[in-house]
Amino acid sequence: MINKLKSKDLLGTKDLSPEEILLILNTAESMKEISSRDIKKVPALRGKTIINLFYESSTRTRTSFEIAGKRLSADVVNISVSTSSVAKGETLRDTAKNLEAMNPDAVVIRHSSSGASEYIAKILRCPVINAGDGAHEHPTQALLDLFTIREKKKELKGLKVSIIGDIAHSRVARSNIYAMNKMGMDVTVSGPSTLIPVDIEKIGVKVVNDVVKAIEGADVIIMLRIQLERQEKGLFPSIREYSRLFGLNTEKLKNAKEDVIIMHPGPMNRGVEISADVADGQYSLILDQVTNGVAVRMAVLHLLTGGA
Repeated sequence: MINKLKSKDLLGTKDLSPEEILLILNTAESMKEISSRDIKKVPALRGKTIINLFYESSTRTRTSFEIAGKRLSADVVNISVSTSSVAKGETLRDTAKNLEAMNPDAVVIRHSSSGASEYIAKILRCPVINAGDGAHEHPTQALLDLFTIREKKKELKGLKVSIIGDIAHSRVARSNIYAMNKMGMDVTVSGPSTLIPVDIEKIGVKVVNDVVKAIEGADVIIMLRIQLERQEKGLFPSIREYSRLFGLNTEKLKNAKEDVIIMHPGPMNRGVEISADVADGQYSLILDQVTNGVAVRMAVLHLLTGGA
């Protein structure tokens, strides 16, 4: 079993080996125990400085990276684009160069442009962690999803997963597909044909347009929101029509397995892609995902920055 990641950065799950994914998941198990203590802090990253550089809005990802760093005793600096020099016209390259001059130990970046994290990873000597770049990848979300699934189902290999919604614009879907394929999971995607990428089958998934058929026999259902901010108009008739055909409710859920688990990366649009009673119901692990996000991000920070 390996004990470190081969790259200095975490830019996507496409670049991770199955052994590296297991290393992160196993490390996260230890990290989760820390969060259950009365004093939720260990000195693993004492003296390290982590910068969270978020060009897009975020609640769960940004907060959990901040909490993860602080629970490892790192100094965490949050940079909001609206109050930074970016608002004055500073380029991503110049921002990266200025951060490099301050000698951070890791930079976590979220950006609206695909490839932004890879771009600054070539500039910075320290590890760069992709917290979501455009519609490209969101690796820590996929890793926390795998961690949550394994925690509930005990094994990953052979599980059937249905990812439903706006696949075309979802970095979460893409990272999950790459990671799940590597772990021997069977992935199906479903949604309006206009929101399914052309030739997506080439990256190892099955496309089923009928949601009811897509969830039949699934061990895991991952619902995605419609990313209107990344879409052109006219990709589906209306929100109401979308909800009727592709939203998950108790009626459609009758076709799923009795021990199915339901997940959502957030933010949820209740009543659109998922009904409130399903989101808050007995099969939902949505809040478990949030809890596990802290543990997985602690693991990633620890592994990439050489924590004790």
